[in-house]
Amino acid sequence: MSTKTLDVKILDRELRVACPDEEREDLQDAVAYLNRKMVEIRDAGKIANVERIAIMAALNIAHELLSMKVGKGVDLSDLTRRMKSMQSAIDQALAEQDNLF
Repeated sequence: MSTKTLDVKILDRELRVACPDEEREDLQDAVAYLNRKMVEIRDAGKIANVERIAIMAALNIAHELLSMKVGKGVDLSDLTRRMKSMQSAIDQALAEQDNLF
């Protein structure tokens, strides 16, 4: 499994994340989805702090995920693996961003 870095933009912030080649498209989809959720929260005007916007977006996405009916063809092991991979990429990107400031 070859891993390369991918430059992404979430809420007007540039991030560089490590991503296996075969998961690149999935990560880009996840970035786009997360960015849409964060922009919706920011544009609602009630929260200005980026960290709080990220937490609210994470809570909303977790709620959506938990509200899904699992018995309709969802491969939980694949979903869990992909979520762990995305979490690792996000953690790494955030750690790298901390070094910039």
